[in-house]
Amino acid sequence: MIQAFSKVSRTIDSRTGWLSAAALALTLAAPPSALAVQPAEMLADPAQEARAREISKELRCMVCQNQSIDDSDAGLAKDLRILVRERITAGDSDQDVLQFITSRYGDFVLLRPPWETSTLLLWLSPAAILLAGGIGIAMATRRRRTATPARLSADEEKRVAKLMREE
Repeated sequence: MIQAFSKVSRTIDSRTGWLSAAALALTLAAPPSALAVQPAEMLADPAQEARAREISKELRCMVCQNQSIDDSDAGLAKDLRILVRERITAGDSDQDVLQFITSRYGDFVLLRPPWETSTLLLWLSPAAILLAGGIGIAMATRRRRTATPARLSADEEKRVAKLMREE
C-alpha cells in the first residue's frame, strides 16, 4: 500500500502536490460504508437488496444513534437489517416496512423523524439550546461592559503613590 501511494504521489503535479496528496490519503483512509452489511444478509434479488439498502439508510442504529443501520456494526443494527429484508421478501412496500419498525421502536428509530406534535421537542431543542447560549453570551458581554471597576479608598491611593515613588 505504501509503495502504491509513493508511486501515485510521484505522478502528482507539483503545483497541487500537497493538496492532491492529502485528498488521496483521506480517500484511502476512509472506511467504506458498505462494510457493515455482511454478504450473508444480502438478498439474492438485486432490486430487493437495493430497496433494503435504501430503507436501512433511513433507520437509526439504536446503539450508535448517529449512524444508520446500514453503516453500523452493532448487533441490534444487524437484527434490524435482517428484519427489513424479511419484510421486503414478505412483500411489504417500503412504507409498510418503515411503519412496521416504527410501530415497534417509535419515531426515534427514524433518522428523519416526522414533524408532529410528539416530535416537536426533538426538532426544536437544538434551536432552543442555541438561542439560550446566545442570550447567555449577550448577557455576559453586557454585564462585562457595564461593570465599573472598584475605586480605591484614600488610604489605598496613598499607599500606591508611596510605592510608586519608591521605585
